[in-house]
Amino acid sequence: MAKKDHTYTLGIEEEFAIIDPQTRELRSHIQEILEGGKVLLKEQIKPEMHQSVVELGTEICDSIEHARAHVVDLRSKLANLAGKAGLKIASVGTHPFSHWRDQLITEGERYQQILKDMQSLARANLIFGLHVHVGIPNREAAINVMNQTRYFLPHVYALSVNSPFWVGQDTGLKGYRLKVFERFPRTGIPDAFESLSEYEDYCKLLVNPKKIWWDIRLHPFFDTLEVRVCDAQSRVDDTLAIAALLQAIISKLFKLLRQNTTFRVYRRRLLDENRWRATRYGIDGKLIDFGREAEVDTRSLINELLEFISSEVNELGSQREMAHIERIMREGTGADRQLAAFARTQDMKSVVDQIVVETYEGLTAGE
Repeated sequence: MAKKDHTYTLGIEEEFAIIDPQTRELRSHIQEILEGGKVLLKEQIKPEMHQSVVELGTEICDSIEHARAHVVDLRSKLANLAGKAGLKIASVGTHPFSHWRDQLITEGERYQQILKDMQSLARANLIFGLHVHVGIPNREAAINVMNQTRYFLPHVYALSVNSPFWVGQDTGLKGYRLKVFERFPRTGIPDAFESLSEYEDYCKLLVNPKKIWWDIRLHPFFDTLEVRVCDAQSRVDDTLAIAALLQAIISKLFKLLRQNTTFRVYRRRLLDENRWRATRYGIDGKLIDFGREAEVDTRSLINELLEFISSEVNELGSQREMAHIERIMREGTGADRQLAAFARTQDMKSVVDQIVVETYEGLTAGE
């Protein structure tokens, strides 16, 4: 694909919880849903290690409108499959109260190998993420853009936090999912790489590049940058807004690279400080602006980010999605809505009910 024709394609992967509508607990029911989904969803539905988790992945989408249609269609089909089994689906970073010890593990050599390698870390890894792939013209350029995009990951994560509860406890964090996941090796924000060859040498050294689970990575097989930092989003509009934001950031940084202008590449130890602040406070805290060497309100830095990518947003046609980013900043994140629901009701089941309602917003799901 010629550079001038490059469209920054999108691929969106969402992980869902399977919910018993009576108890609001997780249900280890993936095999039954997969049986019904093989014809309907083909390769776009996948099991995860826990049988109460299912993943959906869009086709390659050439625009945010295309991605929206796919996400709504896939969610609707999954909701219908779950409904036929008397179940619901929920999109959230962590289930508010179900315990990982109660979940069945999916059969298969791959999952048994993960269990063998990771032991209790794998069993406890009962979390749900949103992964966004953005197509990029060549892998050498992609490494440079990956290095620069690392700076913005805490900003994006702050918008996506949707996991304040863990096994029935208010963790005090807006995004507990990342704290669970970072027990795994090869997670978090990666170091910067000097070149594509350095990156590829690292992958070869590990033998299996699929076991690199960083917050952002150059995909080992596809010509995409895959951003994995975000919690699963309850509302379709939140998913699409975050995907569009990442698409615009990567588009902007690639454009600057072609103009021989690069955004500064910061050390991981600095970025990790902002990542922690986003995990703890979401959009209600402060991040460090490394250029000014000062703490700045997270919302203020996100507004600066929106200004930074405004021309790319216009080119990509994602103004609707950026307006939704502004709505998140006004009304709160998924974590804020969960915490508000619990404050109103003092009932974790009511929190699950709210998550389920938000997951079904805008879907064409029958009973």
